[in-house]
Amino acid sequence: MNGEGAAMTIKLSRASLDRLPAGVARPKYDPKSIKAGILHFGVGNFHRAHQTVYLDDLFNGGTDHDWGLVGAGVFAGEKVGREKLKGQDWLTTVVEQDAGHMQARVTAAMTDFIEPGDAAAIIAKLADPAIRIVSLTITEGGYFIDPASGKFDPENPAIAADARSIDSPSTVFGLIVAGLKARRAAGEKPFTVMSCDNIPHNGHVAADAVIGLARLSHKGLADWIADSVAFPNGMVDRITPATTDRERAILVDQFGVEDAWPVFCEPFRQWVLEDRFTADRPALEMVGVQFVKDVSPFELMKIRILNGGHATIAYPAGLMDIHFVHEAMEDPLVRGFLRKLEQEEIIPTVPPVPDTDLQDYYGLIERRFSNPKIGDTIRRLCLDGSNRQPKFIIPTIADRLKAGKSADGLALESALWCRYCAGTTDSGAVIEPNDPNWDRMQTTARAAKSDPQAWLAMADIYGDVGRSGPFAASFGRHLASLWRDGAAETLKRYLSAS
Repeated sequence: MNGEGAAMTIKLSRASLDRLPAGVARPKYDPKSIKAGILHFGVGNFHRAHQTVYLDDLFNGGTDHDWGLVGAGVFAGEKVGREKLKGQDWLTTVVEQDAGHMQARVTAAMTDFIEPGDAAAIIAKLADPAIRIVSLTITEGGYFIDPASGKFDPENPAIAADARSIDSPSTVFGLIVAGLKARRAAGEKPFTVMSCDNIPHNGHVAADAVIGLARLSHKGLADWIADSVAFPNGMVDRITPATTDRERAILVDQFGVEDAWPVFCEPFRQWVLEDRFTADRPALEMVGVQFVKDVSPFELMKIRILNGGHATIAYPAGLMDIHFVHEAMEDPLVRGFLRKLEQEEIIPTVPPVPDTDLQDYYGLIERRFSNPKIGDTIRRLCLDGSNRQPKFIIPTIADRLKAGKSADGLALESALWCRYCAGTTDSGAVIEPNDPNWDRMQTTARAAKSDPQAWLAMADIYGDVGRSGPFAASFGRHLASLWRDGAAETLKRYLSAS
């Protein structure tokens, strides 16, 4: 198709499915046969490359056609994605690629996408007994967690507002509570709430948010939810970068398909899920989902080794003006930092995982990070550190300190994050805001240049870790080196130490 794509481009739609080029896989089922069984909050690239693909595989096998997806959201920005998908009948082209592999497929598991922010329409759909699962990919920062305590924050202004007006909510959890309230009033069985976000014990976290909000407005409803609704924990994994004009152009050039919002991703995917549901569920074990009694070992492995590994390479690469993740892995200093930190401080905090060799898992992570075709960016990995660091890095630091072990490499990772948040790279290039709390992070990072403790004093992020004398000493030493000598020289010094 290369070189001819532009001349024979086909715009994606249900009407054009039969005319798609031979190199593009299309659904083996009639999209019109799919009925909604899942309402999903957070229709982004990861969801469309992960849960949607598993369901598409299941539907292609000729089963469970009553488990289609309905999208939902609460933010105005989500309307842009909705309009793109609506214009192509809710279809998505998913392109898997690595160094020797590129494959495109069209998925048709989505049946509708409710107008984001239309609370009445979303609640009405949640009240529909055909919806048996409500799933979430709302990012690590979407669960109203107090970072210092790690618990649901009932005093958050948005949560407090929903508690006062639970029948016209504005948050995802307000909508879920309102939907469950309607199900209870109608005598209908409740739905399962299934988090698909990278948060330790994500099912418990989702339960705390839903039950915690319900308890603020209606104790009886909260008790009913606690007794009746399942919140399975799950571990999800697939590297999925943001879509840009680059990806749209590749799709046209290589496959001859015009898709307003395609998804490019790595071939690897994994989903480990507790088999705990309120009612029935799709037979996802038929398409590779691993159902287990306890997902904790798997999620801790992934969050610390993979997500923590992403954080490890993100900030030095950002300071060194490296654009793509695979380019960072080609730099011996960044790759060496990742390997040394993982082997000496991160992997030793991960307990055994059933049927898994942690060194093999780390080797897989290195290969995935090095994929030259995925186009994942360092800026994406640097995003939202104020929410990600307390989940992916700081618990590992805490475990090291509690065990009386060195956390010197993790202190360097924290210092790199701090230096990044100051807002310039080592070359002097401006780093555009890259955190929901950017103003605060930048102000604090600049103050930390002369007073490192200012950074660690953010108790909502560091908690007790920030009060550790040995950790503070390592952090201050590394931060001073970063400002004085830059990231590359600081990494060289760290790697040369025995």
